[in-house]
Amino acid sequence: MNEATKGNVLFVDDDKFLADMYGMKFTSAGYTVQTCLSVAEALAALKAGFAPDAIVFDLTMPERDGFSFLDELSQSHVAPGATLIALTNMSDPAERSKAESLGVHRYIVKASMIPSEVVQAVAEEIAKRKK
Repeated sequence: MNEATKGNVLFVDDDKFLADMYGMKFTSAGYTVQTCLSVAEALAALKAGFAPDAIVFDLTMPERDGFSFLDELSQSHVAPGATLIALTNMSDPAERSKAESLGVHRYIVKASMIPSEVVQAVAEEIAKRKK
């Protein structure tokens, strides 16, 4: 990890506006960010050597959803030790339990937090894992 940053964040969301906005938010907060618009793009970034401290991802995406992404992460071991944070519009308790059973450390409903609060929540999760 580059000493000049607070950590590496992989942000995965098929919404380009959100990905760009969160990319700027995390960068201005001192993180190195890689934004991806699909699970395939995120896996390619990981396999190319991007080592995230946190992976923030949407659960609902076309082609492959966040659940298939979690399966792939656990099978391929491309991001061991990364904090997994679901950032989604799905507030269904069953979806939350499924995500947590697949290893998600924090589940954030997009409508419940403004972007700066999401950046703060990610910072808290990274700090917890570094202890």
